[in-house]
Amino acid sequence: MTKIKICGLKRKEDIQYVNQLQPDYVGFVFAKSSRQVDLSWARELIQGLDQHIKKVGIFQDMRKEAVNHIAEGCGLDVLQFHGDEEPEYCKAFQREVWKAFRIKDDESFIQMQQYAVAGYLLDTYTAGQYGGSGKTFPWELAVNIKRTGLLIAAGGLHADNVREAIRILKPDIVDVSSGVEKNGLKNFNKMRSFIEKVRE
Repeated sequence: MTKIKICGLKRKEDIQYVNQLQPDYVGFVFAKSSRQVDLSWARELIQGLDQHIKKVGIFQDMRKEAVNHIAEGCGLDVLQFHGDEEPEYCKAFQREVWKAFRIKDDESFIQMQQYAVAGYLLDTYTAGQYGGSGKTFPWELAVNIKRTGLLIAAGGLHADNVREAIRILKPDIVDVSSGVEKNGLKNFNKMRSFIEKVRE
């Protein structure tokens, strides 16, 4: 069964939605973004989160000490890195690490081979932007990649295309953010529809 991550929670309503819908993972963005939260607000949100749902922190080119401080403060289960973090940097943490790769062409997968992480998140390449583009990448490029960890499909997923993404990529996890939003805010019905499509 493909697991589900809803990324970019920032309101108490978002927490209520996921507690009701029970995705496997939720993401809190600590990198610069319209969905960015700080440590104290994330901690407050997490206090209301169902304990069965795993917590992922999204970071970009942040000092290790700052990442560890946030991870400890929020009790994060997974650290997801979206910037230009080096392989050695990704090895330096005690928690589970996922590294995001922006997929443009076949060359994009060469870089992946250098990383020994628990999860490889495939996102869409957009010049000057790390994640959150709302656009898909050519999924066929990733069909034959070597897997040494979890494969997480991201980038432009929504209820109408997620089943096709699962059919082609066979990911361990699908990751959605803007695809379950309306006017920049998480929408309960879109989240429910996405989760139902995946779990069908």
